[in-house]
Amino acid sequence: MKNAITIDLEDYYQVSAFSNNIDIDQWYRFSSRVERNTDRLLSIFDDLGARATFFTLGWLAKKHAKLVREIADRGHEIACHSNLHRSVYAMSAAEFRIDTAQAKELLEDLTGTRVLGYRAPSFSITRNSLWAFDILAELGFGYDSSIFPIKHPSYGWPRAPRFPFKIKTASGSITEFPMPTLQIWGARAPIGGGAYFRLLPYWYTRWGIRHINTWEDHSACIYLHPWELDSEQPRMTVSLSARLRHYFGLRGAEWKFRRLLHDFQVQPLICAVEELNSDSSPTRGQPMEEICLTELSVYLGE
Repeated sequence: MKNAITIDLEDYYQVSAFSNNIDIDQWYRFSSRVERNTDRLLSIFDDLGARATFFTLGWLAKKHAKLVREIADRGHEIACHSNLHRSVYAMSAAEFRIDTAQAKELLEDLTGTRVLGYRAPSFSITRNSLWAFDILAELGFGYDSSIFPIKHPSYGWPRAPRFPFKIKTASGSITEFPMPTLQIWGARAPIGGGAYFRLLPYWYTRWGIRHINTWEDHSACIYLHPWELDSEQPRMTVSLSARLRHYFGLRGAEWKFRRLLHDFQVQPLICAVEELNSDSSPTRGQPMEEICLTELSVYLGE
C-alpha cells in the first residue's frame, strides 16, 4: 500500500507558532531560506524515486514563482495552503473565499494545471469555520486535508472519522483525507508529521504507519515543512513553547525522512484520493462514508 506524502510549502518565519510575534506585513524583512530547503527536499525525492504533494502558500508562490514551476515540472502535485497563512477560524467566510480564490488562481496560472487540493494553515477548519467546506467545493477543490482527528488546544476534531470520507455540501461533495492517528487504549495519538515526526522516535512513526497500513487497511497522509530539514535557520525571539515546537528535532529530521521514504512506498495525495474515488479502491472495496455538512457538528465534541 502506498502512503501519501505532503509538504506544506512555507518559510521558517511564516509558521503559526510565530504569528504572535511576526505580523504578515513583516515577512519581507526576513531572509528567505525556502528555495535552498526545497531544493534539498527535491533532491531527496529524486534520490529515492518519490513524488509528493506541495501545499503551497500563495504569498510564497508569488515571490518564488520559478521554484513552484520547478516543483510541478519535476512531477509533484501543487495544492493550496491559503494565500497568507491565516487561520480559517480567524477569518469571515467572505475573507476566506477571497484568500483561497486568490491563492488557487495564482497557483493555477503558474503551473498551467488545476489545483484540486487544499490544506488549512495549522488545520484550522474547526466548529467555528464549517462554512469553509462549502466554499472549497464552490471554488472547485476536489479534496481537503485539514482535519486532524485529535484533541488539541488550537485545532482538532476528537470524534471525526480517522480515515477518508466525503463531505456533502450545497456546492457539491469534497473528499476529506484526515491526518493519521492511532487508536491507543481508547484515546487517539497523532503520528506522521510536523513536530510529531521530529519529537517522537522514528520507530514509533514506522510502527504506527505499518499498523494503519496492515491492520486497518488504510493509507496514511504524512506531512513535513521544508524548514524542518534546516537546523541552521535563524532563531527567533519567541515563547519557550514555540521554540520547543519549532526547533526541537531539526538535526535528525532529514535522516528520519530518508528512512521513511526508504521504508514505505509513497505517492502524491491526489493519487491516493483518486484511488479512493475509483472502483478499484484498495481499502477492502468499502465505499467512503458520506457526511452532510449540516451533520458534521456531531464530530466536534470535546
